[in-house]
Amino acid sequence: MPPPPQDQIRAFYRTLFRAWGRQHWWPARTRFEVIVGAYLTQNTAWTNVERALGNLRRARRLTLAGIREVPVAELERLIRSAGYFRQKARRLKTFVEFLDTCYGGSLRRMFAQPTAQLRPQLLALNGVGPETADSILLYAGNHPVFVVDAYTRRILDRHRIRPLAAPYEEIRQLFESALTTPEFVSETGNPKLDTRNPKLETPRGSCHPPSPMSTRQRMPQAQVYNEMHGLIVGVGKNYCLASQARCDHCPLDPFLTLRPSRKKKPRASRRMKLQ
Repeated sequence: MPPPPQDQIRAFYRTLFRAWGRQHWWPARTRFEVIVGAYLTQNTAWTNVERALGNLRRARRLTLAGIREVPVAELERLIRSAGYFRQKARRLKTFVEFLDTCYGGSLRRMFAQPTAQLRPQLLALNGVGPETADSILLYAGNHPVFVVDAYTRRILDRHRIRPLAAPYEEIRQLFESALTTPEFVSETGNPKLDTRNPKLETPRGSCHPPSPMSTRQRMPQAQVYNEMHGLIVGVGKNYCLASQARCDHCPLDPFLTLRPSRKKKPRASRRMKLQ
């Protein structure tokens, strides 16, 4: 009989962190850059976002005032590499208008609001779904909210913890209940803790170079959520691919009870692997 899902998730965290250490998410210089990145990364690869952010930075537009003042046509041109650039340009303008109207243009005032109040406000903005809202809350605002993405769903589905189509809120609450016990936060919430195994250092998950935002001081609970999301992205990018599961060298391989099917092969499944 498999262990409770919360125990499995805690074991995933310990195993991945031991293998890869800190992932330094979110890579950014400022809180506003995190917010812009959260919008731009929708439906595109991070490499495309990095090009768009570089364009904005070189044009001196990667600031609240820069986005507020830039003509829409110029903003579209600068972020074109991120895809859906017309929609994303309008959405960035909408966010700045919201911040100006509701919080006097102050991110500090906005993030000082309780999570239960601010999260619905973000979700009400055009183009902001749960993943984008929670990325802004966690990575820019230091709010303890776990971010659920496609990698999270895929890993839970292949490990028989939750089906792929499970509701976002159900998955978010599962991770938050698993990673917020006082003992676990006390054990893992120290941002200086890095016990990675050098033998497993390549690839190091989804690790980015340290940045002002990735190394800022966070509350322990938010730090744990931050690291767990980055570690999951590392599994999804390197091993748990949509087209093919590369289980053999994945740090989470020992936790599998049934190997995922390989879509490129005619057989529906592979041999059962016992724990």
